[in-house]
Amino acid sequence: MTMALLDVDDFPAISFTLNGAQVTLQAPPAERLSSALRERAGTRDVKVGCNAGDCGACTVLIDGLPVCACTTAVGQVQDARVETLSGLVKTDPHAQSLVASFQQHQAAQCGICTPGMMVSAVALLRESDEPDETEVQDALGGVLCRCTGYRKIIDAVMDAGRGEMPDSGGVGTPMARIDGLAKVTGRELFGDDVAPEDALCLRVVRSPHHRATFSLGDLEGFRKDQGLDLILTAKDVPGDNIFGVIPGFEDQPMFAESDVKFRGEAVAAVIGSADIVNALDLKTFPVVWTPLKEALVPADAALIEDLHADRQDNIMCRGLVRRGEPEQALEKAAIVVEGSFSTGFIEHGYIEPEAAFARRVGDRIEVHCCTQAPYMNRDGLARLMGLPKSAIRIMPTATGGGFGSKLDLSTQPYVALAAWMLNKPVRVTYTRTESLASTTKRHPSEITMKIGADAEGKIVGVVFDGVFNTGAYASWGPTVANRVPIHASGPYLTPNYVARSVGVHTNCAPSGAFRGFGVPQSALAQEPLYDDLANALGIDRLEFRRKNALTNGDPTVTGQVFDTGMGIVECFDSLEPHWMRALEEAASFNASNSMRKRGVGIAGGWYGCGNTSLSNPSTIKAGITQDGKVMLHQGAVDIGQGSNTVIAQIFATALGIAMDRIELVGPDTDLTPDAGKTSASRQTFITGNAARLCGEALRAKILRLGNVSEEAEIEITASDIRLTEEGAQRVIALATLKGGDYVLEAEESYDPPTLPLDENGQGSPYAVFGTTAQMVEVEVDLALGTVKLIKFTAAHDVGKAINPLLVEGQVHGGVAQGIGLAMMEQFLPGRTENLHDYLIPTIGDVPPIETIIIESGDAHGPYGAKGLGEHCLIPTAPAILNAIKHATGARVTDMPATPDKVRAAIRGLDA
Repeated sequence: MTMALLDVDDFPAISFTLNGAQVTLQAPPAERLSSALRERAGTRDVKVGCNAGDCGACTVLIDGLPVCACTTAVGQVQDARVETLSGLVKTDPHAQSLVASFQQHQAAQCGICTPGMMVSAVALLRESDEPDETEVQDALGGVLCRCTGYRKIIDAVMDAGRGEMPDSGGVGTPMARIDGLAKVTGRELFGDDVAPEDALCLRVVRSPHHRATFSLGDLEGFRKDQGLDLILTAKDVPGDNIFGVIPGFEDQPMFAESDVKFRGEAVAAVIGSADIVNALDLKTFPVVWTPLKEALVPADAALIEDLHADRQDNIMCRGLVRRGEPEQALEKAAIVVEGSFSTGFIEHGYIEPEAAFARRVGDRIEVHCCTQAPYMNRDGLARLMGLPKSAIRIMPTATGGGFGSKLDLSTQPYVALAAWMLNKPVRVTYTRTESLASTTKRHPSEITMKIGADAEGKIVGVVFDGVFNTGAYASWGPTVANRVPIHASGPYLTPNYVARSVGVHTNCAPSGAFRGFGVPQSALAQEPLYDDLANALGIDRLEFRRKNALTNGDPTVTGQVFDTGMGIVECFDSLEPHWMRALEEAASFNASNSMRKRGVGIAGGWYGCGNTSLSNPSTIKAGITQDGKVMLHQGAVDIGQGSNTVIAQIFATALGIAMDRIELVGPDTDLTPDAGKTSASRQTFITGNAARLCGEALRAKILRLGNVSEEAEIEITASDIRLTEEGAQRVIALATLKGGDYVLEAEESYDPPTLPLDENGQGSPYAVFGTTAQMVEVEVDLALGTVKLIKFTAAHDVGKAINPLLVEGQVHGGVAQGIGLAMMEQFLPGRTENLHDYLIPTIGDVPPIETIIIESGDAHGPYGAKGLGEHCLIPTAPAILNAIKHATGARVTDMPATPDKVRAAIRGLDA
């Protein structure tokens, strides 16, 4: 029997003032205010990240008080005054001052939490014009951010109305991000903001079991009874029912066919009108499950032969780097330290859940989605849909955080297939629980490591073995398995070395890319052991690292030699005065405190930018229109890191024009060439180089046209190009130039020079390594095991800071995520599938961060620049572990270092 539906006129009228205007909505009184504001009132600046009051992104003011709109019923605002960011920035002076201040301080990165932060800040500033840091933390404590590290937000609120907008400019200018105004005014459109009103809604039916077989019942009867438009299953997939990101490792079905390999795996999708689909109880869907024995950790996977039938012994792949004779070197070493270290699943925790909508346009399908990899999405969809790539258009929305997980396909295949079959627009937005259960995670790791040194403190040999839980499907597991052995030495000269890694399939959600591709896990082994070596030899821990740090001309563990740009020694040198000061202060504090102890930790890190030993090109296109517009077709997705701004700054410098003359086009697979995926800290380096080459090529065309030298200055106006050389000016009228869309254009690509690795992992896997050293000061309560972070000092060699403000923002965000890895985060399948059980750092968890920018230059980077995103996270967690041990003498080896584990380690000292 078809469901009886309520007409909108059957709902009561609810009237209130919205951003100064009287509105009346026909809505169920119990409907979430966030939903009513977004879907009925069109106020899309109200963002929804959890629907549970956990993230605060949906914060609005109700009669002046900040409230989570997702936990407020629309009926509760009858006759009330409701204010959202989009209304506040038009009329409220506090909001207007925050608009400027947030841009000045780079307090908005991806921008998805920004409305909640700014609305909460307006409420505070109405009460206190000059709040202190504690007041800001209290007022904004209910809003989560995953990008900024919070410190820039605190600074922006405290500085509201008092700062000045940084100047705009090319390379080296600390300018505001060019997409910042849309973020801080609520105009930015994310994945769930762009679907048309008439779009059908889609929900995915997922396995409640970690491993099971299943059979489907009467789907057509269920569809008719529920009033649905369509039900999709594996039999409806027109192409190959398989996807993935690494050639040769595509192994994940769009819909499982007869068995599921992880809790949250898709078996079907239901599509219909919003009121039907959103109200549907998916527990009534006609599917019968037969649970099977599951394996959630690699040790258990070895006991189930057919866990992943396509992979022998359930092993996805292995990685290896071997140099010299490490086993013999350890036998001859003056001292050897060893240890075992483990980490669990880590959730990306972006505040924007995955969302997309699709529509069919003739014989093509258009997909609007939050993604990090539009061309990879296109290619994956073409295979699933059985269509040529030219029939797929990916139109990325703003992306509210990614950190690696939004590289993989998630929502896109379902809406694409549904829209294709129905010829109607279809939308989907994952719930927070759905997002956590079904999308990729950081690989859990089990690592053993031995390091030997001679009597003078020089490293002589390393043996490293790492087992990584890659989950049910491959995703980016091969990248992790191959990247870890290259990086597990850290940025230190290691003449004898072997590192082995293995990725093992289990019945967990696929492990994928997450800021570092396994390198943060290896750093959690190497850096504590380097501390142990230094302590055993009686050498200062910073000095031990500096003594062993790679310098220009030294071979890495793969035999690669860099003549320039190896800046790790400079990073350690810059920390030395901070290190000595912190050690003295800790010693003084500890001498007068018995139950609280302070410690100082340090760690180094490095990261190779771009793909490992693989072609990794980016392409940039630009043109000048008849009316003097300079259009930059920039397809690198900005997920908050600032690539829109950095790449434009590089292009402007290469072309020789002012930044404000540039208009940005897309990412859009129809309009922008392939700039490659946003991952592996590659966009500044690789796409930046493509932008530099494109700017130089366009400049060369202009100079040749004007018959002037390379030193000539270029000015482009609405009617002409003016070339000035030695006081003389040549004017080229644009009207005299012929062309299509552009009267002058250029398109250039860049692919970094790398070499494949041989059977022992020897070769040149990356053209550029970025390096970093971080130190942290902590205070530990010996009785409770609680750890208070006092301050971070982070030194980063970025080659050349294209935009120093953006560099600081990346460092802060990476440090915050490293704090989560070290101290609180662990995803447990089926148990922590929300943001109140899965903890990420809040505004009160991140201490002051001092950033030291090192510019060592680089032979390959644009104007000497290197990538940065991954590097910021890598040393953070091991520095915290080392500080805890310095304070207490106790070592925590199983992450996260929660108070119970810290306390147990301290008690273990007396055992």
